[in-house]
Amino acid sequence: MNKIVLSIIGLGLIAGCTVADDLEQRTTESAAVAKEFMMTLKGELQTAMQEGGPVNAIQVCNTRAPSIAADFSEKKGWTVARTSLKYRNPDNAPDAWERQVLEQFEERKAKGEDPKQLSYTEVIENGGVKSYRFMKAIPTGAVCLACHGEKIDATVESKIQELYPEDQARGYSEGDIRGAFTITQPM
Repeated sequence: MNKIVLSIIGLGLIAGCTVADDLEQRTTESAAVAKEFMMTLKGELQTAMQEGGPVNAIQVCNTRAPSIAADFSEKKGWTVARTSLKYRNPDNAPDAWERQVLEQFEERKAKGEDPKQLSYTEVIENGGVKSYRFMKAIPTGAVCLACHGEKIDATVESKIQELYPEDQARGYSEGDIRGAFTITQPM
């Protein structure tokens, strides 16, 4: 009898390690994809800024950022995107879970945490289906302020209004949380 109980407990511990290992692997992979997304987008934005200033950078955010997210989503079989409490593109509006995490990021920042280090993971269940969710905060850099700051050049303003008539992504200062990379993995 004791051997059976010990075997069941042992299997439970092994299963627990497997789940923990799986979640750790998912976190590591999600963080890597978020970083690669950020580096790819940042590189294209820097090139656009060098070639034609902020107006060119707006075009990158408008066309390339969704394509980059779609490429990662297809490659990994996940949903990879960006979101924000103050989004520019309505397609990037946060769902309820993302909104809650973004609000937590703001609270954590207010308590002194570095926005560059903010991330969050959770396994959620919706309609009996489990998903692994990951978010990584996007801090506002100095270069972001040309399109997302308090004062925006009239030419840039015109392009933003043309592409994003319902824009909310303004008024940021350097170091603010601009938004987050968000990843959903099926389980």
